[in-house]
Amino acid sequence: MSGRRLSEYVAYLEENGLLAEEPAGALPVDRTVEHLSFDSRDVTEGTLFVCKGEHFRQEFLVSAARSGAFCYLSEKEYPAAGIPCIPVKDVRKSMAMLANFHYEDPWTRIPVIGITGTKGKSSTAYFVKSVLDCYMEKTGGKETGIISSIDTYDGRERFESHLTTPEPIDLERHLSNALEEGLSFVTMEVSSQALKYDRVLGVRFAAGAFLNIDYDHISPIEHPDWEDYFTSKLALFRQCEKAVVNLDSDHIDRVLKAAEEAGSLITFSEKDENADFFGFNVRKDREDTVFCVRSGGEVREYRLGVPGLFNVSNALAAIAICSSFGVPAECIYDGLLRARVPGRMEMYPSADGKIISIVDYAHNRLSFEKLFDSVRIEYPDRRVVIVFGCPGRKALDRRHDLGQIAGMRADHVFITEEDPGEEDVNDICAQIASSVAEQGCPYTILTDRGDAIRAAVDSSDVPTVILITGKGAETREKRGTEYIPVPSDVEYVTEALREYDAR
Repeated sequence: MSGRRLSEYVAYLEENGLLAEEPAGALPVDRTVEHLSFDSRDVTEGTLFVCKGEHFRQEFLVSAARSGAFCYLSEKEYPAAGIPCIPVKDVRKSMAMLANFHYEDPWTRIPVIGITGTKGKSSTAYFVKSVLDCYMEKTGGKETGIISSIDTYDGRERFESHLTTPEPIDLERHLSNALEEGLSFVTMEVSSQALKYDRVLGVRFAAGAFLNIDYDHISPIEHPDWEDYFTSKLALFRQCEKAVVNLDSDHIDRVLKAAEEAGSLITFSEKDENADFFGFNVRKDREDTVFCVRSGGEVREYRLGVPGLFNVSNALAAIAICSSFGVPAECIYDGLLRARVPGRMEMYPSADGKIISIVDYAHNRLSFEKLFDSVRIEYPDRRVVIVFGCPGRKALDRRHDLGQIAGMRADHVFITEEDPGEEDVNDICAQIASSVAEQGCPYTILTDRGDAIRAAVDSSDVPTVILITGKGAETREKRGTEYIPVPSDVEYVTEALREYDAR
């Protein structure tokens, strides 16, 4: 961080056309900006505070001023705060630009890998991290960084994540931490929301991967329609040195056209033999998934210790990304073999083998379809039940889509809580249930997630696969505007299986 004066921040906003008007009253322009924050709980002496978000209230700013904020950035003034305002036209863009400015563009000095797609971002990010960590072990480097919907590690901080892609001040702080701690890479998920609402504005990715696209995140407070969602995803390519593209994606012509904005293009596929990395001969070997990859005239075999045949596509993305940074094939092989993704395709069997429980984060139409397809292939003779819910105030169409798919593919559906937020969980469950019922599938609504998972286990009197989706390893449930500590799905199902085994 530079320790620049406030006058330099104001000049930077003016240069980028973001100042709304001349600040009213005198600004302490010679004062050094020691800290940049949008969270009133994260304010120290010398903070420049940013007023943003639909839940922002004046009392947050007043609290920040009491804690040491000496100036604030906002689209409107709050005289009660008693500190001067820098008026801006667009607070989100202003915050992103100042975050880059404050932390001095750390992404110019450490390779940042961005991954987007409707499905598979987390798994691909962890596959990449596992490979890069293996590479670092063999070359004397440190564990690499990760910023994902599961957790965040930047060399200094490690914690469970709230957002897939953090707000820009947090993002730039993590990248700065990674740089200062001597990390060699940071791999991150890039959501459509992050691209649309400027969370990654200004960041230049050393590589950006596009995995797939399907209908998702359509709601009044996310994307008004599918075109807005797709266009937001494609915006990643404008910020990439090299684009890594799945040729098996829907709408591939548009994806490839957008990828022309990147510096170079690398492709992967399980269908197109002309891809730079072509995956084929996929097969199961006990619990492992084995597959071959042809690239540059050479064929190599790889092995994944993570279940789910759909993960081969995610592994191909990781192979393409890591190869582009010169990672040796033996590190890629070892990294993929030992890769594990918290809360993704984690299997928990009962002692008698009758029940196989799978905890997975699947939470949209594409991931549901792939999950059911894989399970029906791998466990063709078993009954399949699923436990899931849908979040409040986002991706509203999921309630119909996931209810419909579950109703068509499962033998029984248990509908439960999944981050209802400011909506009534009973209303969400009822909407899902109506789509399940349309398919003639039996269902049970149990809003307590632990009760729903226990009921799914207790109902398994024949060989059964239980899919527990949506929350993975998360240990918080969003109720209202707060995140409440709860057991993870892993904890719920292991306890339920322990009780089952005892019986």
